[in-house]
Amino acid sequence: MKKILLTLSALATLTLFASKTQAQGCVAIRSTGGICSMTEHPEGEHTTGGSWILNVNTRYFMSNKHFKGDVYQKERLEVGNEVINYQFATDLSLIRVFNNRWSAMVDVPIISNVRSSKYEHNAPPNLSDKRGRTSSFGLGDIRVAAYRWLFNPETSPKANLQVGLGIKFATGDYDYQDYWQNVGPGGTPELRTVDQSIQLGDGGTGLTLELNGFTAVAKNLGLYANAFYLANPRQNNGVRTYREKVSAAIANEAISSVPDQFMARVGANYALNKWVFSGGARIEGIPIHDVIGGSGDFRRPGYVISVEPSITYQLSKINFYASVPVAVYRKRTQSVTDRARQTGPVFVNGDAAFADYSVNLGISFRL
Repeated sequence: MKKILLTLSALATLTLFASKTQAQGCVAIRSTGGICSMTEHPEGEHTTGGSWILNVNTRYFMSNKHFKGDVYQKERLEVGNEVINYQFATDLSLIRVFNNRWSAMVDVPIISNVRSSKYEHNAPPNLSDKRGRTSSFGLGDIRVAAYRWLFNPETSPKANLQVGLGIKFATGDYDYQDYWQNVGPGGTPELRTVDQSIQLGDGGTGLTLELNGFTAVAKNLGLYANAFYLANPRQNNGVRTYREKVSAAIANEAISSVPDQFMARVGANYALNKWVFSGGARIEGIPIHDVIGGSGDFRRPGYVISVEPSITYQLSKINFYASVPVAVYRKRTQSVTDRARQTGPVFVNGDAAFADYSVNLGISFRL
């Protein structure tokens, strides 16, 4: 059992919020959101220093379920005007294990997104019922981080807490452009920035804080918990959203915000020979207010709560893993600009599209 823990603990620090991959549709949570199956502290020759671990994690989902607050807007699918996002991301992450307490990580994401909608491609006066598509592909925001187990593994082999601090760099294109259909003069295509939810980056340099913990409760049975927060001090990135073209009522959403992000997970896992089976819950989202800096301009705050089964297969130097978070509760919360637009008793709350589930597949190599 202990021989698998180095890779699994490294994966925990790596795949929680590894980098800049949109995770749940129009609420632009950028994450691969991988698995964690720690049941005890890694120990042995692999943690004496000089170890490398390469992790490749791929995430896919399709979002088309619209929510205002936590109310499902099923009529969007019935009339066929829902927004659909197809999002793929692959994170290439490399961990350096210095010893049994210290490690460091660099994560490089490659992202591919497609967005299908009607309202963006049929702005007045060129009204039409045709659906259009925009897409983005390229490098996302790179992140580096350092990690330390707080307690000595020699005296605390069955339970421990890891702290990680990192920097997220603005390497992903946050002004990616594609052609919007039927919006130019005479209904011609026009080159514009794509929607915030499929931008490759957010344009901010952020600080990340992570906590990863585990405890062994019985033979081959353990509990895990993780928490992640990305603080983006920059208020907006200056990128035009063109939302004022869609409706004058949302003119205060003409520029893209650079929001914070958060995620937390808790669950249990059971090891059986070369397999580790895990089950838990997770919450991830975009807050209404950032902890540092302003929170205005355009963002879609909200969160999703999911149940998350996962499975890992272990070889001596290679681990394969998969997880499928399934949404059980989704909410598009009221943004700062929603509140600014609310001048009377009518509650103003923008909507957002969420996915029913996502699929994570990964492989890690101990080099």
